Amino acid sequence: MRNVRTLLMLLVAALAGLAAVVLASRWMVQQSADSTVKVAVATADINLGQRLAPEFARLVEWPRESLPPGAMTDLKSIDGRVTKASVMRGEPILEAKLTPAGTKGGLSAVIAEGKRAITVRVNDVVGVAGFALPGSFVDIIVNTQKDAARTDAGQPEQSISKIVLEKILVLAVAQEVNRDETKPKVVNAVTLEVSPEEAEKLDLARSVGSLSLVLRNQIDPRPVDTAGATKRSLLNEPVLQATAPAAPLARAVQIVRMVTEKKHGNCIGVISGMQQDKECF
Repeated sequence: MRNVRTLLMLLVAALAGLAAVVLASRWMVQQSADSTVKVAVATADINLGQRLAPEFARLVEWPRESLPPGAMTDLKSIDGRVTKASVMRGEPILEAKLTPAGTKGGLSAVIAEGKRAITVRVNDVVGVAGFALPGSFVDIIVNTQKDAARTDAGQPEQSISKIVLEKILVLAVAQEVNRDETKPKVVNAVTLEVSPEEAEKLDLARSVGSLSLVLRNQIDPRPVDTAGATKRSLLNEPVLQATAPAAPLARAVQIVRMVTEKKHGNCIGVISGMQQDKECF
């Protein structure tokens, strides 16, 4: 009888322990499910302007507390979307790195709203030795002839170099738009992102003179306002003051008065005491 009771108690204890293990396991699974969320991450490097498909990403568990804003949680939601920034392998695909739904791929997808893309011809010198890469900012200098109306009086027309556009974003070099590379590339064309007004200025600038790109700090927002460099300012030559034309010499006008001598008629002598005079009439 004692053995049966002992066996029964052991069986009850085993069942209770098993139930406790099952409940604890379920509780831990539930806690783990509440602390993580499935996030779409890239399965390969994705370039800027590339159209996505479900095979470009997979869902992985991501800690809910460190979930980045705009993370995609459904593979169907990224199908057909276009990237406006490069995405590295294993990186979460964020809404901020995607263009609006319905946008077609290519360079036009990454142009900011209200902006335009214009391409200028460069060489190894104009293109800052190939360091003007996609994502960098440049200033544009034009070298042209100063208008005759703006030159100093009496001075011949002279060359001038002037910054005409500032902080212009480089969208692409040649046919490449990848912004993750830092190795310089010597190309013959650079595509820039400009406003419509800047596009007009740039088109005029390249028709009236030669262009040069000046690489600038990406986080430097300060504008510059220069008068431009001329040969005179480069050599620090003094500005010649124009002399006013001499006033014509006033001609001395000699006024000749013609005095007619009055011819007298009859004259008589008049004697008054010791004085003698003559009266004519």
